[in-house]
Amino acid sequence: STDFSPVSLNAVKFAADMAGAIKANLLLFHVYSIPVTYTDVPLALVSVEELKLESEKKLADLRDSLRQIIPDVITIETEARLGNTVDEMESICKEIKPFAVVIGAKGKSNIENIVFGSVALTAIRHLEWPVICVPAGKEYGTGIKKIGFACDFRQVKKTTPVQKIKDVIREFNATLHILNVDNDNKHFDSETPSQMYLLNELFNDINPDYHFINNQDVEDGIHEFAEANHLDLIIAIPHKHRLLDGIFKTSSTKQLIFQSHIPVMCLHQ
Repeated sequence: STDFSPVSLNAVKFAADMAGAIKANLLLFHVYSIPVTYTDVPLALVSVEELKLESEKKLADLRDSLRQIIPDVITIETEARLGNTVDEMESICKEIKPFAVVIGAKGKSNIENIVFGSVALTAIRHLEWPVICVPAGKEYGTGIKKIGFACDFRQVKKTTPVQKIKDVIREFNATLHILNVDNDNKHFDSETPSQMYLLNELFNDINPDYHFINNQDVEDGIHEFAEANHLDLIIAIPHKHRLLDGIFKTSSTKQLIFQSHIPVMCLHQ
């Protein structure tokens, strides 16, 4: 999904490189809206048809530029729609059932942060498909080989999308690193050992590595570990992390998708 801003175009490049690597087709999707004026002075607004034609031309130009980096066997489709961004994203996802939706997580300017923060959080809330939030300036690079999964060892069978995670690991031929953040074992209780054992049973066939991180803040602990150990992707379960707080709250700086320099994939059970 793109609106042609720098943070969005960076996410498009990331998605294109990823599509080429895993041999997936790519859809460039743009949602446009009718400009609204709140002034008393009449403004000459472009017609819906003009907006559509302009959007389709930008998508076509973007598709042509990506052709230089994507193998010919990969199909690049484009679609522009009028409406609400997330509503239209949900509609197109139901039609094509994508492997993932790729979106920019934040920009360099406050305006980009507000716009993309709002769209990203709303998409995570409402889309049942995986949403990959790509930080500004992040490149696909050599690929996705090390994937971290943030887990709190609570109700693991009920809340862990095991098959979805395995599908991601196998698609990228990556290693899985299960990350648990605690502070001096404050969250360790009588249920923790059995939950750890159950999780190990669920993921035993892909042989994950376990990492126990001591940090007062879960999101900080995940982010610092991912940076230090050069993870390529972090998988998070939205309702278990501060991904859905309002972006205007003070706590938003602690949100994983906004502070991370590493792409975050949000999965629902």
